[in-house]
Order: sequence, then C-alpha cells, then structure tokens
Amino acid sequence: MQIAILSKGSSNPKKRRLYTARRLAEAAQERGHTPKLLSHTRCYMGMKQGIPNVHYRGRELPRIDAIIPRLGPSDINYGSAIVRQFEMRDVYSLTRSIALVRSRDKLRSLQLLSRAEIDIPKTAIANQATDINDLVELVGGPPLIVKLVESTHGQGVVIAETKKAAKSVIQAFYSINQPILVQEFIEEAGGADIRAVVVGGRVVGAMERQGLHEEFRSNIHQGGSGSKVKLDREERRIAIKATKQLGLDVAGVDLVRSERGPLVIEVNPSPGLEGIETATGRDIASKIIHYVEINAGRKPKKDKVGA
Repeated sequence: MQIAILSKGSSNPKKRRLYTARRLAEAAQERGHTPKLLSHTRCYMGMKQGIPNVHYRGRELPRIDAIIPRLGPSDINYGSAIVRQFEMRDVYSLTRSIALVRSRDKLRSLQLLSRAEIDIPKTAIANQATDINDLVELVGGPPLIVKLVESTHGQGVVIAETKKAAKSVIQAFYSINQPILVQEFIEEAGGADIRAVVVGGRVVGAMERQGLHEEFRSNIHQGGSGSKVKLDREERRIAIKATKQLGLDVAGVDLVRSERGPLVIEVNPSPGLEGIETATGRDIASKIIHYVEINAGRKPKKDKVGA
C-alpha cells in the first residue's frame, strides 16, 4: 500500500527525523508498504465537480491508499480540511477528520467524556472573568490547575496554591483574551500521570510519567521521565472507553490515579511514540501499521458520536 504520514515536520528536511513519523515510515516499509512523509501544511486542494484532489509541491499526488494524520492543536483547522479532502477521494484515514477536530477541542472532548460518565478531574471552563470566586469553588478550591484551553506539552499550565494566586493567574490569562480551563489538583498523584496508547480497542502500551522534583507537570517535554507501568482492569477499561467515546481508533489517553479511581485528563488523537516505545520496549508503530492494513480496504465505520 501507499501510506502517507501527514506530519508538519516533514516540510523541513532538518526535521525529517521526527521520531514518530520516522518510526511509522520504518514500520510501514518493514511490512512491505511504501510510506510517504508529507507535511499537511504544504498540501493544497483543488476542487471541481466530482473531482476533489490534493497537490503537493507543484503536482497532484498520485494514488494514496491510506493516510495517518499527525495534527497538532495549532494546525487542526487546515490539517483537518486536508484529511477531509483525502476522505472525499475514498482514501482510508486512520483517524477521521471529524474525530480529529472533536478530540483536539478540549471543551468538546471533556463534555463528551463527562456525558459518558467517564470520571475526569473537576473542571470549569470560562471565557471571561465574571465570577472568579465561583469558578474556583466549582473545582473544589485551591490548590488548582489553571491552563489555556489551547495549551500543549505542559505549556500554558500553572498551579495556584491559594485562592489569591488563582485569582491573579486567571485574571492574567483573561487579559490576553484566551479562554481558560480550571481543574482540580490531584495531590495524591504526586506529579505523576499515566499515558496509555490504545490501538483498535486494545491498550498496546502504558507508561507512568513522573515530573521533575517539585514539578507538578509530568510531561516528558518538560523534563519528566517515563517508565513502563501495568494497568489494572479498570484503568484499561476507562482508557478504551474514552478513546471510543471520541470516535478514535488510535489515541494516547492520559490518566491520573486518584483516591476515587482513575481520572481521564486528556485524550490525544496523535500520540507521540518516542516516550512510550522507549519506556515499554514495544514496537507500537508496527501495531498501528498492522491496524491500517486490516482496515484500509474496509468501508469506513459510521461516526456514532454525533458531533
């Protein structure tokens, strides 16, 4: 098969070694396929009656059998349009465009998880400072986490130890006209969380991420470390349910262990593989390519989430 991996870094020759895109390309090649590393930011679309096409670097792309979108939050709008264009050409997408948009929308994804009775940290989202006291009380009071809705890799995330500090941080974020998310701080997690990677309804790898000393953010991008961890039955069930609830076939589900059980923090539709493969020693890239092989020739499943 001709498998296109849509990764923003592919537009820069110096960044072609991005771990996840490179591993997926290697796994595809090892399984007898022809991988193509494409930057969705360099793709452009042509449309006329009945003939949607995709061009790249001055020419129309030849037949592609499957695509693996790797879209970050900052380029989800244009990137999802490119994915839709491929879908209109009946090209199989590992992650459907509607699921990409839905899962990259923190507010919508948390609404869907909450509706499905998947336990999440107490959360409040607001667009302006109408009543900060009520906002703080909605999540149980300080200490609490304040983050930009568009935050990623732990950036734009602050812990507020007191109500006064929470008010200051919230007002500062509002001053830059950014919607914010306020969330309860799970103190018993000790600055650690779990990343579980789900492929086709199965957890294929899990690692515990631990933040640096006195660092509440466990993101490896912020200097945290990862180690292999075994999930219990409930943690596996929650990770799989959260993935399905957002209409995803592949996802990285972030969990924290709390006194009331596992809580889902976020579901990432384009999980990085470097940390999880290093921590677990598992070839997760090949599992993803195998799932593409099984499903590429099938009729796309109807999206049942509804939005």
